Parts: sequence; structure tokens; C-alpha cells
Amino acid sequence: MRRSRRLLAALALLVPALLGFAPGDSGETISLAGNLPGERLDVTLTQVVDPASAAPATPTDPTGPDRLVATRLRLENTGTAVYQDSPAPATHLLDTAGQRFTGLDLPTAAGPTFPAAVTLDPGATAEGFVTFRIPADAEPAAVQFALNGGLADDVGQWSLPAR
Repeated sequence: MRRSRRLLAALALLVPALLGFAPGDSGETISLAGNLPGERLDVTLTQVVDPASAAPATPTDPTGPDRLVATRLRLENTGTAVYQDSPAPATHLLDTAGQRFTGLDLPTAAGPTFPAAVTLDPGATAEGFVTFRIPADAEPAAVQFALNGGLADDVGQWSLPAR
């Protein structure tokens, strides 16, 4: 069982590289293209808060033992088209067991989240947190981001250090 989990974890990190994902470490800026002409962002994972505390006014989810992980991203529109998208569903967290979690617009004490929709003119920037709800025993391994609601072919990936 343990060996199969290690194999799944290795595949979760190796497959994106084989499919043309742009790898990076936390703090590294990755340039990503969207599916439409002129769509291009420089994306930087600037901070990971694990565990993150829910914002005071955020109701807790009674569905089971879990924790929040907040990731701060910096988006810079380096293209020629206006960027208009929702960063949370465009962001994913992968754990060492190969599970993939989609970002949420869930406020945490870590800092402000992105608005549900972000609009950036060419040259403009925005920063905000994207939150993930993951099982308490999950070990985050990587964060991924893609334009067009996460559906663009060009995907950035940042490796996370072990806790």
C-alpha cells in the first residue's frame, strides 16, 4: 500500500512535466499563455499558508476532518488582450497521494482572496489568496495554475516543500 502511494505521488509530479507543464518552485514566476490570441500572464506563487485559519466570519464545514491551505498568487498581464477570469477554479493543489483539489473563493486569516472575477488590462497586476480544503492527513506536493478557468493548454506548476 505504501509503495503504491509513493508511485502515485511520483506519477502526479512526473506526468505534468511530460505533458508540457511549466515547472517551478514557490517564488518562481512562470509565463503562461491562454487559449485566445494575446492572452498571457506571468504567475508567481508567493506564499503558502498551511494550515490556514478560516476568516472569523467564515462558517466551518462540519463534513469531516480537514484543513485549509491558502496559496498567494501574483498575476501580471504580460499579453496584449485584457485578462478576465476567475483565479480560484483555475488553481489546483496536488497532494502526494495523487489527489487534485480545486481552489475555492474561501476567505482565510492569511489575507484577502481574489474577487470572483479578475479583470486585468495589459501591464496590470493583482495579488490574492486561493484556498483549498484538503483532508487533515494530506501532504501538499504542488500547485498548478492555468488561464481560461484552468482549461488552457499551458499549465504552470510549483513544487511545494514537504511539511
